[in-house]
Amino acid sequence: MQFQINTASKVPIYRQLAEQIRSAIARGDLQPDEQLPSVRQLSKDVVVNPNTIARVYQELEREGMLVTRQGLGVFVGAPKRDLMKRARDERLVEQLDKLLTEAVHLGYSAAEVKEMLAKRIGQFQWPEGK
Repeated sequence: MQFQINTASKVPIYRQLAEQIRSAIARGDLQPDEQLPSVRQLSKDVVVNPNTIARVYQELEREGMLVTRQGLGVFVGAPKRDLMKRARDERLVEQLDKLLTEAVHLGYSAAEVKEMLAKRIGQFQWPEGK
């Protein structure tokens, strides 16, 4: 997996990397139990401070997306199925509200947003039977 850093962006580098990893997991580009590059290797590949990579890995580990196995490295975690439905719903609604607010400010109609969302849904990996 190749990571892209935009140094001209106002988005901090650690957030750019974290979002790329989250997206890769959601799309199925990174599978559960797949090993990620070491902190040292990834920092060398994207030319950023190793502390930045460590911060990304720690944040994603707190979220349950990554798992550190002592002496082995960092791996993609198993999908979270244990979050209570209410907590999952709240988290998703919060993200949807951000998305819809941005769409309104960009001048999209509800129909345009629905169409674009329908196209994008097909590009993600969804749990079996759901």
